[in-house]
Amino acid sequence: MTMWTKKNIGDQTGKTAIVTGANTGIGFETALALYEAGAHVVLACRNERNAQDAAARIQAQGGKGGLETAVLNLANLHAIGALAETFIQKHEKLDILINNAGVMTPPASKTDDGVELQFGVNFLGHYALTGHLYPLLNATPGARIVTVSSMAYLHGAIDFANLRSEQSYDAFREYAQSKLANVLFAVELQRRIEAAGDQVISVAAQPGANNTDLSRFMNEADYNAAVARIGQLMDPWQGALPSLYAAVADEVQGGEFYSPDEPGGYRGYPAKLAIEPHGMDRNVAARLWEWAENESGIRYAF
Repeated sequence: MTMWTKKNIGDQTGKTAIVTGANTGIGFETALALYEAGAHVVLACRNERNAQDAAARIQAQGGKGGLETAVLNLANLHAIGALAETFIQKHEKLDILINNAGVMTPPASKTDDGVELQFGVNFLGHYALTGHLYPLLNATPGARIVTVSSMAYLHGAIDFANLRSEQSYDAFREYAQSKLANVLFAVELQRRIEAAGDQVISVAAQPGANNTDLSRFMNEADYNAAVARIGQLMDPWQGALPSLYAAVADEVQGGEFYSPDEPGGYRGYPAKLAIEPHGMDRNVAARLWEWAENESGIRYAF
């Protein structure tokens, strides 16, 4: 594959996109690129101040799209539903949903609904948001759902007995688990879309190793050790490219996984990457989906 950058994004005028966690890092760069290409972009952020600040920074760079801000608390299922309801009232279509927002290795904590925070925000919150918005996505020809994972998924396993930290907490273990859940979700969602005969595309992407504030909970020694292990960090604009490619490239197929193309997936430009078998496990994916349905009360309108 040739080196794909945001210059390869076609005209997105007339399209509507939601980017979660759009105020910083990869989410900001994703929203900026879609706006520059002409899309109407909804910046879904944890608070209004962050969203307004991001909108001002994006507008200052120039572009031909539209911007809208929205407050999205992925740690609160009721708040997720409220945001989705407001969006549906204001918009007749949704072309692109990028489930980007995430938290990595915080101190032990839980969502407002009692789920371990990383699993609740990174996976369950996005499961719920996508479920609320699915009817609108399905009514929009060519709609895509991009769920952002991480190469940490390779080290993940879904421990169904500990999703509320009932037994113990290990920050990186729970992060890897949440990112595995995102891969399982993206693939299982595509299976269910196809079984229903719907035309929405669900894919996963991972940004590689980037210099963003996602690492803010890591202490200096752990951070330095990680950089020494994985090498030079990319700038956020480059880490956003796999998500952007997944969202707009013509050749993208449902159920695929896009990643930086250098060995290890830490650096490079977007390319399709094979998903390891534990990320394709149908039994685990079905059990995870059932858990999310029961936990959130949301059943998709297939």
